[in-house]
Amino acid sequence: MVTVTDLSYQDGETACLGVLALPEGAGPFPGVVAVHEAWGLGAQVQRRVKMLAELGYVALAADIFGGRYIPKDPPEAFEIIGKWLADRAALRTRAGAAVAALKSHAACDGRVAAIGYCFGGSTVLELARSGNPDVLGVVSFHGALDTPMKAEAGQVRAKILVCHGAEDPLVPHAQLNGFLAEMAAAGADCQTIAYTGAMHSFTNPEAKGELMPGIIYHQQTDVRSWRAMQDFFAHEVFA
Repeated sequence: MVTVTDLSYQDGETACLGVLALPEGAGPFPGVVAVHEAWGLGAQVQRRVKMLAELGYVALAADIFGGRYIPKDPPEAFEIIGKWLADRAALRTRAGAAVAALKSHAACDGRVAAIGYCFGGSTVLELARSGNPDVLGVVSFHGALDTPMKAEAGQVRAKILVCHGAEDPLVPHAQLNGFLAEMAAAGADCQTIAYTGAMHSFTNPEAKGELMPGIIYHQQTDVRSWRAMQDFFAHEVFA
């Protein structure tokens, strides 16, 4: 049985309130930080950390906004993430605080990976670009792939898996090509899967195209990308 609790941690003076999911058993377990979408630490990422715990990982849903703040509407959400994306150094530090909190937890065996959705996908890619030594691998699900702070040659330590919707209107092919060139120039260990038929937010059942037509759930890709993550963790990251 999975146990779910709150986990408080700090990023400087900012109090963050994550959600920790613990697998059944004595542990310790490998750890996975999961980073939320633009909508804050809501149902989607909390569901995912429970699923990770069911796979045998101790999983922390990170609180990037602090105080577990939930935006009141899409315009506010986009404003908040816009500020974070304009300061990638601060975003890397905030995400790194969650990694440090999980790594130091008694249930974690000291090995940590990170996954993220949309904004969270962009966030975990920043963790990889930063060369954070505590992050063994990252998985981006339908995250934006561009950055003003490109990876430097030899700097990327984490293995990377990108699960991308091939028809994502928010991440056009030019951005994907730029990312692939960036990873090649950096010498990163990066796998990128582009799923035809999938657009943005393909893992979120609540995405029904109402916010905009390109933000829509795609069940087949949700299942396939989750399976790809499991294989990546089992055979590449925590092998």
